[in-house]
Amino acid sequence: MREDYYAGLEDRYFYTFDQAKEAKLKIDFDAIPPAPTPTKMGITVIDDVSLSDVVPYIDWNPFFQTWELRGRYPNRGYPKIFDDEHVGSEAKKLFDEAQKMLNKIIADKSMNLKGVVGLFPANRSDDGEDVHIYVDEASRAAGTPMSTFCMLRQQAEKESDDPYLSQADFIAPAGYNDHIGMFAVSCFGCDALVKYYESENDDYSKIMCQALADRFVEAFAEHLHRTIRTEMWGYAKDEELDEADLLKIKYAGIRPAPGYPSQPDHTEKQTMWEIIKAKELAGIELSDSLSMMPASSVSALVFAHPESQYFAVGQIGKDQVESYAERKKFELSKMERWLSPILNYERD
Repeated sequence: MREDYYAGLEDRYFYTFDQAKEAKLKIDFDAIPPAPTPTKMGITVIDDVSLSDVVPYIDWNPFFQTWELRGRYPNRGYPKIFDDEHVGSEAKKLFDEAQKMLNKIIADKSMNLKGVVGLFPANRSDDGEDVHIYVDEASRAAGTPMSTFCMLRQQAEKESDDPYLSQADFIAPAGYNDHIGMFAVSCFGCDALVKYYESENDDYSKIMCQALADRFVEAFAEHLHRTIRTEMWGYAKDEELDEADLLKIKYAGIRPAPGYPSQPDHTEKQTMWEIIKAKELAGIELSDSLSMMPASSVSALVFAHPESQYFAVGQIGKDQVESYAERKKFELSKMERWLSPILNYERD
């Protein structure tokens, strides 16, 4: 099976890393300048958002996917799934029971939300592949970053003139007053409920509370990203979107997560945790495999430029992996292990 996989890749053409860099997204930061300086710079602990605050931001579609309930066209997704002749009645019953548990959790405060946000000066590195983070404007002026986010670039050949994207493309180079945001948020209390339901041999309620904790924290991330856009950073102060529009990503900017398609390297979470002190300030930890703990947690970088977009890096070549490992000061073999799902070659 592995041989078939790599044989399939041989039929694809990949740009060299140098070619991909030449074909990067070239934003005209004079014509479309970076977002204004954030209103609230530095690190902010978020511990005053209640579960009821985020309920309007809940996307219920993944909830039904957790229970493997899928409506058929035209009744796909929430709330149309309730009209589906095959799963509609079961979905409605499940949803009603979820509402009962949700209201109970809110009433008895058995779960709570906490997170931390960071907003800092940032510029793209001279080679255009990474993003330097600065404590303040003085350190930016001195050229002494406190940390660097290393980014990955698309290399698989495209059948169009579309650029070969990296998240670094969305940040302006030195000389521009650009910034970047980041956050980590969690829903606490689910583990205790899980233990209780396990002691009662109640697997149904156990899965239900885990599914709700996931919905709470995803809604918290949506709520917080809006607060960042409209208040803490304030680059979209006049934004007037309802919750449905937010779930359709109609707002300005993006919030990609480390380990996901736009930057499929989980080790970059370590950089974020060091910058915003997510463990010390919010109690959100990273496991040896860099999973977030508690399990119902979300982390993301926040890009404000209107040209920023979601994308998938896809498969990458050894020339980029070697450059990336050198920039991160990782042994090549260690870097290849972390990036193994996206390598276009078989590692030694």
